[in-house]
Amino acid sequence: MIPFNIPPLYGTEESYMHEAVLSHKICGDGAFTKKCDAWIEAKTGTTKALLTTSGSSALDLAALLCEVGPGDEVIMPSFTFSSTANAFALRGATIVFTDIRPDTMNMDETLLEAAITPRTKVVAPMHYAGVACEMDAICAIAKKHGLLVVEDAAQGVMSSYKGRALGAIGDMGCYSFHETKNYSMGEGGAILLANNALAERAEVLREKGTDRSKFLRGQIDKYSWVDIGSSFLPSELNAAYLYAQLEAADAINEDRLASYQHYYQALTPLAEQGCIELPAVPEGCVHNAHMFYIKAKDIAERSALIAHLKEAGVGAVFHYVPLHSAPAGLRFGRFCGEDRYTTRESERLLRLPMYYGLKAAEVDCVCDAVAAFYARPARKR
Repeated sequence: MIPFNIPPLYGTEESYMHEAVLSHKICGDGAFTKKCDAWIEAKTGTTKALLTTSGSSALDLAALLCEVGPGDEVIMPSFTFSSTANAFALRGATIVFTDIRPDTMNMDETLLEAAITPRTKVVAPMHYAGVACEMDAICAIAKKHGLLVVEDAAQGVMSSYKGRALGAIGDMGCYSFHETKNYSMGEGGAILLANNALAERAEVLREKGTDRSKFLRGQIDKYSWVDIGSSFLPSELNAAYLYAQLEAADAINEDRLASYQHYYQALTPLAEQGCIELPAVPEGCVHNAHMFYIKAKDIAERSALIAHLKEAGVGAVFHYVPLHSAPAGLRFGRFCGEDRYTTRESERLLRLPMYYGLKAAEVDCVCDAVAAFYARPARKR
């Protein structure tokens, strides 16, 4: 069996976690948390990075910083994970979904301005598969209308757009370090802040609404409750696990990119025959091989291909059900414009196994299984 995902394990995680235990500081914001924050800041150029308990909680923290509430609107693609919408819906905002580009599955930047109303407060683009949205256009439109930009860069660690790290382009960016991501702490995430004012308040909100961080740095003689907030701070054990992988980020990235390129070359003949479509990476975008997906003809063919791959011992899965068609999407949001691509393209997309340590021979097995499916008579697909 070739599983769809194996959580990354570089090899030094256990020793770092043991070191954290011996430090008698395991509740968070210890040495390893600070090392992870510093690594993200150095790698991305963001003003401030703070680890969080998940990518979802990073988005929750961003929504608090945006001060959205009832009557406000937040624009995002319908093809994204529920956490992107939940963060803002929890604050009472209305979610305005837009259509996607069929080439990257990202927000269609040409439709953004038409979705803006006097109630719009935030634009939340999501960088699908670690491939950047057209951030120059999105940020320009947001600036023109006085809107905040929150990047859902959950899949975008080590990816960039025109030389700028994903997550560090808008006002705020959110990473995920879930076990399905390129770098993992089991459950975890991070928020990236573009300026000191946002960073200072984020530090308070993350620490249950207190100025405890200033107290620990010796800037004040006692700490107290100064703002709303919650417990967004992850365990030091999780941070130690993550830091082992961040230290080896380049090696992990190169390994995944090699698998991605292997897939692309091996499946190109099927794409040239018109059997499948392969992912696109626009000029100026550097991706991180977060996933490798193909597109079948339609949902029926995709379902048959998933079943075929399962029989061949290959774990392959579809992805998001568009949020605007989900029960909560109908309740908390609305779709702006025409759904030309979101539903159609999401029903065709199929993700193939991709993880650190995936062997070339395993990629070949997956590609052979895909090729065998398309070699069968059409009526048997």
